[in-house]
Amino acid sequence: MKRILTGGLVALSVFASSAVAEESTWSPSVFSLDNGMEVVVVPDHRAPVVTHMVWYKVGAVDEAEGKSGIAHLFEHVMFKETDDLAPGEFDDIVSRNGGVSNAFTSWDYTAYFERVAKQHLGTMMALEAERMTDLIINDDPNGPFISERDVVKEERRQRIDNNPGVILQEMVLSELWKGHPYEITVIGKMDEVAALTPEDGMSFYEEYYSPENAILVVAGDVTPDEVRALAEEHYGAIEPTGTAHGERKWAPVPPLSETKELVYSDPKVRQPSWSRYYSGTSETRDRDLSYALDVGLEVLGGGMTSRLYQSLVEGQQLAINANTFAWTTLHDEGPAVIMASPAPGVSLEDLEAAVMAEVEKVLAEGFTDAEVERARNKLAAQAIYARDSQSNMANTFGSTLALGGSIDDVLNYPDAMRAITTEQAIAAVREVFGADRHYIEAHLLPAEGEF
Repeated sequence: MKRILTGGLVALSVFASSAVAEESTWSPSVFSLDNGMEVVVVPDHRAPVVTHMVWYKVGAVDEAEGKSGIAHLFEHVMFKETDDLAPGEFDDIVSRNGGVSNAFTSWDYTAYFERVAKQHLGTMMALEAERMTDLIINDDPNGPFISERDVVKEERRQRIDNNPGVILQEMVLSELWKGHPYEITVIGKMDEVAALTPEDGMSFYEEYYSPENAILVVAGDVTPDEVRALAEEHYGAIEPTGTAHGERKWAPVPPLSETKELVYSDPKVRQPSWSRYYSGTSETRDRDLSYALDVGLEVLGGGMTSRLYQSLVEGQQLAINANTFAWTTLHDEGPAVIMASPAPGVSLEDLEAAVMAEVEKVLAEGFTDAEVERARNKLAAQAIYARDSQSNMANTFGSTLALGGSIDDVLNYPDAMRAITTEQAIAAVREVFGADRHYIEAHLLPAEGEF
């Protein structure tokens, strides 16, 4: 797992002293409103702006059977119309105040955010409170629910059905998570999305969109007292529905019980790729294993200094890229992946043999202390540098708490990375990629005759 999205190597000797100072002054505050809404305040006084986020503890994992896609569809509907806001007025108000807004849906949560100048924070809270309580859902064919249902169908056509790599990944994850609520992609099955009714939408809204099921995160040029006063004013008067029961559909993901190969070819593919998906872990299910795996995968395939890149791209010149990564920030276990793309003239069979020869060498011989030290320091440094981004701070706290984690999990992450030993890192990689572990191998190919 890469906790933040910045890339490149870190000059640790330059950064060390400032990082320690930043760690010591980074002090989030947490409190709850009487209606059960949790509030996190992350002061950042470098600029007079704030990031305001509302996280709902509901995602695709919670959808009823046959109702896939409703969590994501509902994200769209939330931007449409309320008792006091005309269609499109929400976005217009944010824009007129010089801000930006958006939202996203995961298997585990749904989040809405605005980034504005500090003086407009109260307005953003008023907008979010309005759509938490007074959203309009009706059976008008041109109304907010039915029109957005059609938008989601078009979104799938553009973002998934038109992307061969995403199609193949969806096929793989469906096998990896077979029988688990994660099995169905967040956007949903299109026949089920098309059958969703306004009544389904209202039931979903009433069950999950309630203050006791929400986390408010405000990062920026504010104090806890300022946020508390505004939150009490705008959110505190909202009565909890009592239907947000908190009974999530999370469950352990069993390890793969057999090895499979999936092949997908398409005329749009110009660069073939090879990958293997193994059963992995998650921070929530096994934090120690997850952190050790993060470090081990950084050594094995985390960048241009990694074992796989140096051997396959720089040394043997059999690949144009080679990397490893793991989905460890879901609540339940995600995949750990080895991936490579062949150099011109190299077959996927030869690429696979070379990749796995390097992996098997690592499993047999282990890592050096120097490799692990460099990897764990890089991950720790990236997490600390991420604190320079207000949006990263809001996202990291919100997602961690929505998954049942704590503020301390975030604050302690850099130290936890630095504490990973060489033995722990290689043991994690051996546990996940060992010869006795099943996997799903995926080949992405051009149409026959085009490669």
